[in-house]
Amino acid sequence: MFMGTPNFAVPSLQAIAAEQGAFKLVLVVTGKDKPRKSKHAEAEPSPVKQAALALGLQVREVDDVAAPDFVELVSAYRPDVIVVAAFRILPPAVYEQAAYGAFNLHASLLPAYRGAAPINWSIINGERETGVTTFFLQQRVDTGNIILQDKTTIASDESATDLAGRLSEIGAKVVVKTLHLIASGTPFVFEQNDTLASKAPKLTRDNTRIDWAQPVAIIHDFIRGLAMKPAAWTTFQGKTLKIFCATPGALFSEDLSVLPGTVLIAQGRLYVKTSDGWLELLFLQLEGKKSMEASEFARGFRQSAESSRFV
Repeated sequence: MFMGTPNFAVPSLQAIAAEQGAFKLVLVVTGKDKPRKSKHAEAEPSPVKQAALALGLQVREVDDVAAPDFVELVSAYRPDVIVVAAFRILPPAVYEQAAYGAFNLHASLLPAYRGAAPINWSIINGERETGVTTFFLQQRVDTGNIILQDKTTIASDESATDLAGRLSEIGAKVVVKTLHLIASGTPFVFEQNDTLASKAPKLTRDNTRIDWAQPVAIIHDFIRGLAMKPAAWTTFQGKTLKIFCATPGALFSEDLSVLPGTVLIAQGRLYVKTSDGWLELLFLQLEGKKSMEASEFARGFRQSAESSRFV
């Protein structure tokens, strides 16, 4: 049985399905279809549901994983193993139904970055290495015994979206290897060292706002760690400005009177002052507008706006 919802989980589902001779997917569980913006448009199925239907698999949508009818549903299928990838927190009543255990694919090298947003926080915090982990579920979230891990280097300009795509592919291979280990009856597991644990909390509007008083390198990592979604943001003339891509900027003569967040237009390029230099913005979106190249945004500045600030 497989449980997952977003794009990150799709390669794992497809990899398991490709092992038809070894494993049988009795059911795919995913989140409910999401309503579209248009009232007349049909609700949009999750990426996992779309992939499962394309593979001819049985799919069930669920809102409440603790509901008695869902527990009964899982029990009725009598799964040998439950594979979880980017899904909800399952109660023991669900994951204990798996005869040989339920395991999760997590996008970090546990015990580092336990929580909802491990990919984002690993980049935000300037990590140069990350990976994926499979571990058996237990009641405390992301704390179960580790089965397998695989490492990868984070490129200096890699965004969270790009890294998620790579980790999903790496994770798919690890998921299949984990299933083979469980099927062999001899999976070697080891406990997590809680003293080495770090957190990857849910992303909110409060913790995704840019602090221009930080150094260039810190802000650069912050922006790419939140790109493309939910995106790092600031405000400009009272409107939200999402910034998707930036790079350390050219050196300008230092003027200590220039405040962090000050905007500079130079040769058609858009720069913002930080605590220790200038960050060049490359791709962004102003509230109420389409996303655009920063050079296009810069052309919309009036001469008097060149001294405006992002706050």
